[in-house]
Amino acid sequence: MGDKAEMANVVKLSGNFLIASMIESLGEAIALARKYGIDAHEYVEFLTNSLFAAPVYKTYGNLIADEKYQPAGFKIRLGLKDIRLVLAAAEAVDAPLPFASDIRDHMLTAIARGMDDMDWSATAKLAAENAGLK
Repeated sequence: MGDKAEMANVVKLSGNFLIASMIESLGEAIALARKYGIDAHEYVEFLTNSLFAAPVYKTYGNLIADEKYQPAGFKIRLGLKDIRLVLAAAEAVDAPLPFASDIRDHMLTAIARGMDDMDWSATAKLAAENAGLK
């Protein structure tokens, strides 16, 4: 991506921002589907065999459908660190990232609710709770 270390850092951080964004939106979508009585596993299977046939969707989709947030592959606190870093990088070049701010807030809420030792996909647990699901 270039010969400056900051370029590599931005690529890594922006990649993690994209994963966190996908986890957030997938968690919310699964919560919505569940509210309509759709089985989370069937929903993830449909999505990952059609519109979103990518390993990251399959991996995190199954973790969310299984509600398997421990053991953590990447702790939510580490995800929060990267989101804070991507927000700082964006601010340094005057590039607003409003969705990253929302993700930061959701991760902070999850940590405040005792989810700090869980995988960062536990933001989907928060989305489910916010939707009134158990």
